[in-house]
Amino acid sequence: MRTGGEGRTRLLLIILIVTSLFLITLDLRGVKILDGVRSGTQNVLSPFQRAGSSVFSPFRNFVGDISRLGTTREEIEKLEAENAKLRTKLLARKNADGQLFQLKSVLDLAGRASYRVIATRVISQGSSTDFSQSVIIDVGTSSGVRQNMTVISGDGLVGVVKESYANSALVMLIIDPDFKVGVRVAGSQQIGILSGNGSKRAELQLLDNQNLVKVGDILLSRGSTNNRPFVPGIPIGFVSSVDNGAGSIAQRASVILYPNFSALGVLSVVLSAGKNNPGDALVPTKPEPVPVPTVTIYSTPSPTPSPSTE
Repeated sequence: MRTGGEGRTRLLLIILIVTSLFLITLDLRGVKILDGVRSGTQNVLSPFQRAGSSVFSPFRNFVGDISRLGTTREEIEKLEAENAKLRTKLLARKNADGQLFQLKSVLDLAGRASYRVIATRVISQGSSTDFSQSVIIDVGTSSGVRQNMTVISGDGLVGVVKESYANSALVMLIIDPDFKVGVRVAGSQQIGILSGNGSKRAELQLLDNQNLVKVGDILLSRGSTNNRPFVPGIPIGFVSSVDNGAGSIAQRASVILYPNFSALGVLSVVLSAGKNNPGDALVPTKPEPVPVPTVTIYSTPSPTPSPSTE
């Protein structure tokens, strides 16, 4: 015997089937009932879909960023490596340009004096076991460099070769406290002894008091017998102050040396000075002063008011 519940279930099932067939038939005939139902359903669900998208969008973006992190890091490392290479090339170019300028300067100085020189690079600078101020250069006996040869830069006297090896040499700098060189004052031809002082300032002692040395006087190397250790005429520096104390036997002065000893890169060793003394030919020329433009202002006086008549 069938219960009433089973009958109602069967009736409901039949109604749903008939309704479905009816709606399908209307849809096939062009009646857009289902579209309306779908549209309504979509309108109801849209807020929930947007909310779900808002909730899960950051998560999807985070997952995407994680997946791209490795690629981004590789690109950054690649750019940093390329940047480092460019910086290295730029520094090398600046160093090469600086050495080229120094080479041109020293060859120009040697050419004006007709010195026969060999160009060399400084490969080490500092103190040695024998001298407190010295440099090592990359030429030696294999290139004709011998002990007691003059070493110059484009600015003037730098030092003297003290030890020479097969492919290098030790140069004692003029700033060494034990360094001494005979000098003369350009023009007046006064002679004296210049001593190193451990810095760019050296000490000058003149051998007589007949003529007073003055600030700005230029000193040149006096030269040695057979041009060893010093060739004549090399610029050394200029007088910056004079000590003419009462009772002093000889004049003393402070001298600022020409070379920049903190930036020695390219030097030259004088192999032969020739037969002619250059005299004062190597005295540095003072740069021409740059003219300052002047502006002339003309003022027109205001007319004097005439006395008023009553």
